Amino acid sequence: GSSNEQRLSDSFYTEFFEVLVGVLKSIANTDRLLILCHVAKAELKVSQIENLTKISQPTLSQQLMVLRKSNMVQTRRDGKQIFYSIKDPKILEVLRVLHTLYCS
Repeated sequence: GSSNEQRLSDSFYTEFFEVLVGVLKSIANTDRLLILCHVAKAELKVSQIENLTKISQPTLSQQLMVLRKSNMVQTRRDGKQIFYSIKDPKILEVLRVLHTLYCS
């Protein structure tokens, strides 16, 4: 009956909240948020991200790895170049809302 439905509901929300906390942790870092804001505008090569953000190469590599592992960005290889873009359209919406609320 209803206790079984409640468990399903709780399980769904637990999973949902874990995903949401992961997203919030990913953007709760100045460097990562800056990277995401630039990558949200266009697919970029690592060198372009470095030039736009002025984040040093070792830090940039580390933060890009965090963003890849948390499924915030995806990569595309073209020869020796690696291009980054936002993986989930929902992340674009989150960034758009944050920009509207805090940067406009």
